Amino acid sequence: MFETHVRGADVITAHQDLHSEQGALRGEHPGRSRNPLIKVADLAWLEFEKPDLDRAEVFARDFGFGIAARTEQELWLRGTFAGSPCMVIRKGRTSRFIGPAFRATERADLDRVSRATGATVRDADVPGGGKVVDLLDPSGFPVRVVHRREQLPALPEQRPLLLNAGTTHRRTNAMQRPPREPSRIQRLGHLVLETRVFGQALEWYLDTLGMIVSDFLFLDGQRERGPTMAFIRCDLGSVPADHHTLAMHLGPGTGYVHSAYQVTDLDSIAVGGEYLKERGYKRSWGIGRHIQGSQLFDYWRDPDHFMLEHFADGDLFTCDVEPGWAPMSTSGLAQWGPPATRDFLGASPSPQRVRDVIQALRGDNELDPARLFGLLRAAHS
Repeated sequence: MFETHVRGADVITAHQDLHSEQGALRGEHPGRSRNPLIKVADLAWLEFEKPDLDRAEVFARDFGFGIAARTEQELWLRGTFAGSPCMVIRKGRTSRFIGPAFRATERADLDRVSRATGATVRDADVPGGGKVVDLLDPSGFPVRVVHRREQLPALPEQRPLLLNAGTTHRRTNAMQRPPREPSRIQRLGHLVLETRVFGQALEWYLDTLGMIVSDFLFLDGQRERGPTMAFIRCDLGSVPADHHTLAMHLGPGTGYVHSAYQVTDLDSIAVGGEYLKERGYKRSWGIGRHIQGSQLFDYWRDPDHFMLEHFADGDLFTCDVEPGWAPMSTSGLAQWGPPATRDFLGASPSPQRVRDVIQALRGDNELDPARLFGLLRAAHS
């Protein structure tokens, strides 16, 4: 058990009663770079390729995106908040995730990245223009750092419902009847990736983009080998930032796991989920509330089998909050909700997954038999 200290009426844990029962041990990863190249402000958008843009647009509208732009070759999706689009889907032969674009704090950051890496600053091929630098992370994902002058205007919101709680009565002589309609996406929240070179990728995002870790997860009995998953946020100083903008975990594959999009509240998640279910889409896992990040969640598969999450009410941290440490386990994924599904965990065997495991164990990376068995145990714990 972790130690607690009582000071008057307050109970203070060993980790300052913050977001995790455990903090770092002596010598463990601090969760941030001492001298990052730049500090990105947020995710800008995600880039995909799909063969059928019409089908992609139908799902996008059902999931709750707005359409920022559409051509024969590109589909740009947006949320209701002012700012950047959430996603671009380009027409391609197969369905695949390309990579993320991160928003630079200022235009000069692109020049700083260009000088340090040799990458060229060029015009961004996005609605509204701007400048971009193209990089490659250690996992092989193309990563763009962008700066845009022109922002999309805000759109009408789904209003949160007025809730009565205890003796606080905010609603009288009025009934709650939220309409059966799509959850209205507000913004892109985070991206989750799987990688065989977790440690290298982690250092790259901290050193190059100035991101900082909110929570580390480690394998049971292998903490001395370091973490195998990190929830990483943007460093905005004293301005609160999402608990994680990027999450990465060690695994036999290299690729997209899911992306998450903020909606108004729990009713928006639930009603939007009923709308999706009626239209024949597959729920992957939900509804529940996570532990790391605390957000309400509901996961769905699009027609191309990509996983997308509706979320609301996530944690916000300033730069002062240090990383929490916790063991990786399926039971540790949620405070409440249905059991995590095999689909969400990626635990259903497939020929591609078997090939990934064989290739990873034969290759020069961070996955070895002990790590693999630890990940399997975590998936069933």
